[in-house]
Amino acid sequence: MRGAPTILHLDMDAFYASAEQASKPSLRGKPVIVGGLGPRGVVATASYEARVFGVHSAMAMAQARRLCPNAAFLIPRFTLYRTVSDAVMTLLHTLSPLVEPLSLDEAFVDLEAGGTEPTVGAARAVGERLRADIKAATGLTGSVGLAGSKMLAKIASEQAKPDGMVVIDPGTERELLGPMSVRTLPGVGPATAETLRRAGIHTVAETREAGEAELVRLLGRAHGASLFLMAEGRDERPVVAERDAKSISVEDTFDVDLTDRTRVQLEITRLADRCVRRLREAGRSGRTVVIKVRRYDFSTLTRSETLRGPTDDPGVVREAAARLIDGVDTTAGVRLLGVGVSGLADYTQEDLFAQAAQAAQAAQAAQEAHEALGDARRVPGPEGPERVGEGAGEASEDAEKPRRWLPGSDVRHAEYGAGWVQGSGVGRVTVRFEEPWSRPGRVRTFAVDDPALEPTEPLPLLRPDADAAPGLDAVPGEPATPDVDGASDADPGPDADLAPNLAVSPDPDASPTAEEAAGPVPEDAASPGPDVARKAATDPASIPGEAADLVSDDVVCPRPDVAREVVTDPDPASEDAAGPPLDGAPEAASDLAPDGTTGREGTTGLNPGERIAPGPEQTAGPDDLAPGADGLAEGADGLAPGLGGGSGRGQGLGHMRGPASGHEQSKPQPQGQPVTSSP
Repeated sequence: MRGAPTILHLDMDAFYASAEQASKPSLRGKPVIVGGLGPRGVVATASYEARVFGVHSAMAMAQARRLCPNAAFLIPRFTLYRTVSDAVMTLLHTLSPLVEPLSLDEAFVDLEAGGTEPTVGAARAVGERLRADIKAATGLTGSVGLAGSKMLAKIASEQAKPDGMVVIDPGTERELLGPMSVRTLPGVGPATAETLRRAGIHTVAETREAGEAELVRLLGRAHGASLFLMAEGRDERPVVAERDAKSISVEDTFDVDLTDRTRVQLEITRLADRCVRRLREAGRSGRTVVIKVRRYDFSTLTRSETLRGPTDDPGVVREAAARLIDGVDTTAGVRLLGVGVSGLADYTQEDLFAQAAQAAQAAQAAQEAHEALGDARRVPGPEGPERVGEGAGEASEDAEKPRRWLPGSDVRHAEYGAGWVQGSGVGRVTVRFEEPWSRPGRVRTFAVDDPALEPTEPLPLLRPDADAAPGLDAVPGEPATPDVDGASDADPGPDADLAPNLAVSPDPDASPTAEEAAGPVPEDAASPGPDVARKAATDPASIPGEAADLVSDDVVCPRPDVAREVVTDPDPASEDAAGPPLDGAPEAASDLAPDGTTGREGTTGLNPGERIAPGPEQTAGPDDLAPGADGLAEGADGLAPGLGGGSGRGQGLGHMRGPASGHEQSKPQPQGQPVTSSP
């Protein structure tokens, strides 16, 4: 073990969740949970705001929903994560040629190989510079640990979280490790920890005091000897720049156990194709095909078949996987299937017999399709061929129509630009239109098959040209700042997409008249966004023409617990009358699992397009997330139609609110009429 801290360990802070918060301004400072959204999904990463509720990685998503129901539950976006990871790894390679990546967000660096002096001061300077460079290049934060070995460097980075740096000075290793749990040491999992616990060993100091002989007796020669060295603070493992992959595999866990034999075979075929795609992307081939089957009772088995030579032919891998699954009894139910290829090589040995069989199958399929088409066109009647052609075209289009909009996925609208899916259900999809460098954006709801809405690739976390628009955030995660002219970021200005009439009118182009905006009882007092309060004009005559529609859009709410302001009397003395707290918003949302099942349900007394009368019942905007003390609340326009009255089901981010205590929920009224309710 080297004495000087020449090994650096970098661990990005809550990487997936932090990247989501950086790309979605409305989620900054809110609990965010990334992972599988189905009933059997698992948490990949939880933000630090969600961790205070007890949510952590590898936890069942169902349990995470119970612990933190107001969090935003999002699917992972690995395209974005890989892009950010590549930028971070590039910075690490500027420090040393010996960089050992462990995952997308974690890596070891041998600083001595990069020419860094083996001193505490030099290592500390490198660590501080690296943290600053990562922040500037990605907008995210990472924790750095520096020590004389890989084990100690990793322990140091864990202690530095979040956004910190810890340097372990030479000679302090034993003192540092002594009081730590034995689970801190690499290679000590639940089974090993239980064996040591039964022997009365709980801490690293107790492990060291037990001696090497006792550890070998308890755990075996190899494991016991290595554990004793680590308890002494010695770790001779070098930083390895190139790690040769031993296998490539894919697997899926199903929301409902599969019992149908045909469905199991189809899933195996699909997994085999995915595995071959990953194999080819890596430029590798393999000669051993492996399948993994986990039954309903969590019993897991694997089956493998070794081919005559390495291959990356999808037909060969599919056939081998099909033969293997035929020998496994799956009638009782299967919860997980996987397909992998091992025995990797850099070349492919062509299988001429498999290629010939595949070509024959393709020719036969083409012939059968041609014969079927000929039979279909011989339908009796003069309009038979035309009906068949039209039906085939409609069928192909309908096959593409049902698009699944999962929370967190990136979309682009032809009119409103880039955004991300906030929720979907009952034939509607709710999208929040914002960019990583913008203010929190507006929410709009569309039909799931709206042709103007399309999936898209993630935007970069930092603005490509940071000087293009002064006044907006240049670094994700930091609050919006005023423009150079002093205007507030919350001021929607003259842009039509922030006008209040767009939030309450079913027609995006429709707007209320000046008389409606400046009447004695303002009907458009709802908030257009989470940080904007409305205030009606006290002098209608002073409102010039086109400005009448926007007069109630330019007052910033100072903090989330301040009620929105409405005007009940033209008299200036009553101009700042406030409603009840935002926590009483009579709104609810629900989460939709990828299989189409809903999580939580809620009701609302508002329908999209309805106006909200000022008064005690006015607590949130019609189409936005109202900031509250414990998370986000979704407005009426952010919910799919059909939720009012509890008859519909929809999907949202997991934010749930109930009606305010002491106030009845507003009753829907005809379009264009104010909503009133008795106190």
